[in-house]
Amino acid sequence: MKSRTKLWLLMLISAIISILLFTSLSLYIGEGDRGYGLNSLNAISQEVLDTITARQAFHVEDITPILDNAHSNHPDIRFEWISADGSTIYDTFGEKKTYDFGQLANRMLYMPQNLWGVDELVTLTFSISQEDHPYYLLISLSSNDMKDGQIYIYMRGYKVMFNLMLPLVVALLIPYLLSLWFFSSMNKRINKLNHAIGQLNLQSKITVLEDTKKDEIGQLTTHYNAMARRIQNQGEQIKQFDTRRNLLLSNLSHDLRTPLTMILGYAETIRAGLYKDEKELQASAKVLLHRSRYIDKLLDQLLDITRQDEGNLELHVEVHNLSELIRKVAVDYLMFIEGQNFTVEVNIPDEDIQAWFDASLIERALRNLLDNAIRYGSEGHYLEIGLTEKDDSLFMTVIDKGRGIPLQDQEHVFERFYRVDASRKGEGLGIGLSIVKEIIALHDGSITLTSVPFEKTVFVIQLPNHHSE
Repeated sequence: MKSRTKLWLLMLISAIISILLFTSLSLYIGEGDRGYGLNSLNAISQEVLDTITARQAFHVEDITPILDNAHSNHPDIRFEWISADGSTIYDTFGEKKTYDFGQLANRMLYMPQNLWGVDELVTLTFSISQEDHPYYLLISLSSNDMKDGQIYIYMRGYKVMFNLMLPLVVALLIPYLLSLWFFSSMNKRINKLNHAIGQLNLQSKITVLEDTKKDEIGQLTTHYNAMARRIQNQGEQIKQFDTRRNLLLSNLSHDLRTPLTMILGYAETIRAGLYKDEKELQASAKVLLHRSRYIDKLLDQLLDITRQDEGNLELHVEVHNLSELIRKVAVDYLMFIEGQNFTVEVNIPDEDIQAWFDASLIERALRNLLDNAIRYGSEGHYLEIGLTEKDDSLFMTVIDKGRGIPLQDQEHVFERFYRVDASRKGEGLGIGLSIVKEIIALHDGSITLTSVPFEKTVFVIQLPNHHSE
């Protein structure tokens, strides 16, 4: 059932209940309001006059039993039967007097206000005729014997009644109309919010709602707008991530196919004995080893991606000789680039530097930087590895003089799957530098990049040197 229908039903039921309660309470309270009212006095008088008319009892001997019977039924009421000259024919209080006009007028003075006064005498007069000879019935009682509270309205026609009832109806309807307007407004705002939430998804354009009110619905609308923007941003991030992941798969397919083709070719050459001499055999074996290591590196990067997604990069720090670690890595790369016309500089202090770090992770980060320097900086034929200690920090540097990284790409190179030139195939998955940054962050360190193409590209890793740990 819709809220609007519920509202109408609620208003209808509340109106019916209000009427029933008003009627019930009025009747209940009225039962406790003992005494005579104007209607009841008129009814008693009319009953007496009807009896007189039916019996034609206008003389004292005829009227006496009728008035005595009425008085016995209503002992608080005094009944007087008066002739046209003002003389009393019979009085249930036993008095015998003759009224002049002034006395009768004083008895009727300030009526009907005296009906509801305090300690006032209430007198009502009724007339009846016999053969054009008028007689008068006076009934009187103390105002204390009247009902405590009454409102009497005298109307000459329906127009007067309409003029009287219209303000009352309007006064009764205004609360319901205001309630209807209030709840209709709330229902409209809720429907807009409900419709917007129903349309919200990652593919569609979000609907921003305007609601300046500070109530609960306004606050809920504000939260919805914030949530919708977050969902939109997350949708954009998911699209970008999917695009990069698809690019990763495409690059991986190409990067694996090229070295695998070379491995198969050289392996077939060796198997068939098609090499000329031992030197050519060693050259073929070197290519096989180089390409196999490249594939192994790609697989390691895929494993790193999985570890990043699952948050499984864990830090296990111990005291290690950082100088010795860098020397070992440098020797491996000196053997790798031997004969490639590279100028290599290794700037490591003679005194060993001991520090707390995870040796396997730092070695992986360093090798990633050296791989990038050789792969992308080979045109410069220069490679430098350095280590320095200053204050409470350790600085490791990897420098090349190759093509470098354009300024507009430098702030993105540490993002996952980002490649400076996406059109170039066979040059990695765009994951290496993001792994380096995460490893350094795990050590509470930082990595910075400065690059001038074909002059110098410098990666600097800064690690805290916790001597006291």
